Amino acid sequence: MPILGSLIKGVIDVTDKLSQELNPVEEQNEVLKNLLETASETDFGRHYKFQDILDQENVAKTFASKVPYFDYEKINMEWWAKLHENQTDVTWPGNPDYFALSSGTTGKTSKRIPVTEDMIDSIKKAGIKQVLALSNFDLPPNFFEKGILMLGSSTDLIEKKNHAEGEISGISASNIPSWFQGYYKPGKEIAKIDDWDRRVKRIVEEAPNWDIGALSGIPSWLELMLKEVINAHGLENIHEIWPNLQVYTSGGVAFGPYEKSFNALMGKPITIIDTYLASEGFIAFQSRPETDAMQLITDNGIYFEFVPFEPNYINPDGSLSDDAPSKTLAEVELGQDYVLIMSTVSGAWRYMIGDTIEFTDIERAEIKITGRTKFFLNTVGSQLSVNKLNDAVNFLEKEFDIQIPEYTLCAKKYKDGFYHTWYLGTNNDVSEKRLSKSLDSFLKQANKNYKVARTKALRGVKVKKTDPEVFYEWSGENKKKGGQVKMERVMGEEKFMEWEEFVTSKS
Repeated sequence: MPILGSLIKGVIDVTDKLSQELNPVEEQNEVLKNLLETASETDFGRHYKFQDILDQENVAKTFASKVPYFDYEKINMEWWAKLHENQTDVTWPGNPDYFALSSGTTGKTSKRIPVTEDMIDSIKKAGIKQVLALSNFDLPPNFFEKGILMLGSSTDLIEKKNHAEGEISGISASNIPSWFQGYYKPGKEIAKIDDWDRRVKRIVEEAPNWDIGALSGIPSWLELMLKEVINAHGLENIHEIWPNLQVYTSGGVAFGPYEKSFNALMGKPITIIDTYLASEGFIAFQSRPETDAMQLITDNGIYFEFVPFEPNYINPDGSLSDDAPSKTLAEVELGQDYVLIMSTVSGAWRYMIGDTIEFTDIERAEIKITGRTKFFLNTVGSQLSVNKLNDAVNFLEKEFDIQIPEYTLCAKKYKDGFYHTWYLGTNNDVSEKRLSKSLDSFLKQANKNYKVARTKALRGVKVKKTDPEVFYEWSGENKKKGGQVKMERVMGEEKFMEWEEFVTSKS
């Protein structure tokens, strides 16, 4: 009998029951006040008169009217750049202990996002909240005695004069609590290996020695790792080597496009739990099995605002217009895409991380990621967000019984007009012509704006198939393999030209 697992499960059950009374709106009001009070004597806090904001009757409304929106380029140029000149108390008291390097899905150049000790504490607390929420899932006691394989970026951080740098998953893994060390795989030694291929090779070698109960990581890279383990050990599926695998926590990217290819690697169904960890903080996690939506963490050092995702509020470069209205958690509505805005204990203020979300349950503060502001396809009025593109790919998978774990597209101009030109990562034997026809038909039925665009400047759909491996090689050459790297779903014409040349070179 798994005695330790029963004890842990019992503690989780009791603790979660004691902490279920939540009031997200009140929690958010308190978080905002704490952020403003803590940062009131920083350069940023004095510049925007945080103390005066705190003295107003409606703190949230005054904060939104006095402090402008920031994206990375703006806040880095005006404020965070001072941190690299040894200035202190810039946007948060003291100096950050870490900088999270993130190229995201937009290019080679790494952003350097400050990560303070307060943020490390926030991420740890969020992780504990997610563990406690496991009491809502029907998991047996022995699950809580198994290893958790976290496939993030390297924990071998770059040491600078007064801070360290690395991707957020590597920073988080290098700060995991001591009590978790016994569960954590691949362990400190392997996690430090910076080269993705070498790290996976060591995981493959050690795989038979581990009893894995849960996996965590970006779906695309996790799939590649699982395939390596399966192929190296001559397996039919991953459960032949890890029979107790029961949970996968996905993070920061929609799992839908990967669901079919991921499940093909399993020997039996497992529980999928979505997690939303970004370089700017631990934002949300799936707290119950009745939904695949995620609950915003509203009491943990991050204050959220929400800007309606409307074309007239978005500048051509993906930033927000100055007059774009923001909503508090008390003001949001169902059925509306919002640009997510964050103020955090790392000194990000009214910061646009580039994601769009939709509320599925306002009382519980539950959301779904719907896309990226820069990957909103509206060149010819089609108004397609990433979640709508994902829906189309999922439709093709079901319609033709195929797997399409990766894709990208561009509204490309040809001699006779614009075509949505898709590259689908699949090895299945379905003609590109049939895929084009079905894709176009689905989008017409599912999206009225697309249907209207097809009667005007948008001439149609072109589909090209390529091996899914090409997408991973593209990421490897343009950014880096593994970690938090995600494939861009929508490209501009200049970037798409580079992509097509790259695909041609691999064929």
